[in-house]
Amino acid sequence: MAGERPRFLEVRRLLRRRIETGEYQPGAPIPSINDLAAEQRINRLTVMKAIDPLIEEGLLRSVAGRGIFVVGEKVARELETLDGFTRTMTERNAEPSLKVLAKAVRAAGPKYSAIFDIGEDEDLCFIRRLCLSGGTPFSLEEILFPADLLPGLDRVDLSVFSLYELYSFYGVKLARAWQTLGLARSNAKDARALDVPEGTALLLFECSSYDEENRLVEFTRTLTRGDRASFVAHFQR
Repeated sequence: MAGERPRFLEVRRLLRRRIETGEYQPGAPIPSINDLAAEQRINRLTVMKAIDPLIEEGLLRSVAGRGIFVVGEKVARELETLDGFTRTMTERNAEPSLKVLAKAVRAAGPKYSAIFDIGEDEDLCFIRRLCLSGGTPFSLEEILFPADLLPGLDRVDLSVFSLYELYSFYGVKLARAWQTLGLARSNAKDARALDVPEGTALLLFECSSYDEENRLVEFTRTLTRGDRASFVAHFQR
């Protein structure tokens, strides 16, 4: 055992260096315990002894059944009203969950090039996800943001980290948002996802979020079941 100590310390330094240099990116998993053990030609226990302090530091996050993920440097949320679904539901003592239905990179095209003020051929990340409260469909979100905002998104598990966490890892500070509310009828695809009859009236939210330099960094379109949600607006003279 005396000769083992330098090895787990060496592996710990190696993992820390790979995180600091960006080889292991924020939000993405590191190799499995078995893979690291095979790479370094050591046993699993030695790898775990190297990793456990990094988890305690908050540099890594272990998620049962999914793996161990890199946690980036978090920054303070400067606009507390920009709450994501998970945080909003948790604060209301509801049990939130998210199901990613699609995650892809696409060209902006005419519509979104105008919204983001970018070229039609520039890449946007597109995420379509179902938000559930207590296991029941609550809302359907379509989220778009510039692909260069979050490098390596294809390796990120969006059920482990929220988009707000990922933004903070890469130093993106949301400063303000503009949201509109309307009504829409569910088409067949959206109705199946939300478990409502086709043609059901839904609340339609469109939200544009901007950073401190007034750059549009995210456009979100959300369809919300009216029977599952109520919203309050506060006015003051």
